[in-house]
Amino acid sequence: MVASFNTNLVTLNGFINTQEHKHPEATGNLSGLLRSVGLAAKIVNRELTMAGLAEDILGETGNTNVQGETVKKMDVFANEHFIAAFRRGRRCCGIVSEEQDDMVVIDEQGAQYLVCIDPLDGSSNIDVNIPVGTIFSIYKRISKDCSVTKEDFLQPGTKQVAAGYVIYSSSTMIVYTTGDGVNGFTLDPAIGEFCLSNPDMKMPDDGKIISCNLSYQSEFPAFVQKYVHYSFEHDKATKRPYNLRYVGSMVADIHRTLLKGGVFLYPPTTDSPKGKLRLLYECNPISFIIEQAGGASTNGKKRILEIEPNDFHERTPIYCGSKNMVMRMMDMQ
Repeated sequence: MVASFNTNLVTLNGFINTQEHKHPEATGNLSGLLRSVGLAAKIVNRELTMAGLAEDILGETGNTNVQGETVKKMDVFANEHFIAAFRRGRRCCGIVSEEQDDMVVIDEQGAQYLVCIDPLDGSSNIDVNIPVGTIFSIYKRISKDCSVTKEDFLQPGTKQVAAGYVIYSSSTMIVYTTGDGVNGFTLDPAIGEFCLSNPDMKMPDDGKIISCNLSYQSEFPAFVQKYVHYSFEHDKATKRPYNLRYVGSMVADIHRTLLKGGVFLYPPTTDSPKGKLRLLYECNPISFIIEQAGGASTNGKKRILEIEPNDFHERTPIYCGSKNMVMRMMDMQ
């Protein structure tokens, strides 16, 4: 009996090349930048799989980042390796990272792309082996004859040319969009390549899952409290109550929501009146993906992607997921 081999594998690099050839005006720079993401993701994944075995992976550094959050050792590792990959790739002229107070300027002549990144989303969960992720957003710089400026990064999410996330879990995946649909790639450890596993991902218009930290429910805006109450009412006609699922890593919760449908809520609270999640490198890239997959994303007042940023680490509330569920919640205001 002759062994059967899958000869139809499409690798991330192969897929990027195919997409590039569809656009005669493409220069290859964005493709190179996406390859850098894939390379750094493999390095971070390799380190994460050693958690609990290798020394100096788990635990805290003893420092706090610009948001006042405790920095994990893997936060530093991921940040350093993603920045190093972008430097080596020579397609990036500037980076804003959750782990850096200010922008990182890369003096690469001719580079026209900027990256906003959360190198390791949900890192507080590493010590208990819960899925974590990387979130990234790519823009074209708007400054011309000068160094990279703050204004280059403070563009609304509608100006993103690409965005994606990596989820490190039972399998490691990259999910990304360049504004022409959403595609997912799973890392095959046997060959060390991300392979196309979820082409043209679409989010269901409705779902049965609500993802939210209800510890702060009493502090949520009135319409969110109303929607939470609605979600847990018994009504067979609308298949309620919904199921409550909350991991605490944005990437993990969003990935489930994207695949199965549902709604993800991160409202403002008394301690975080502007919300807790960051606009540039969390909410904008996730909203780009959600919308490209057919979902909706809002801060409760306007579309997330239309918000004009004022600061690198600006925060915002976010309500995103299946279109009908998000719209129903907004109707309760």
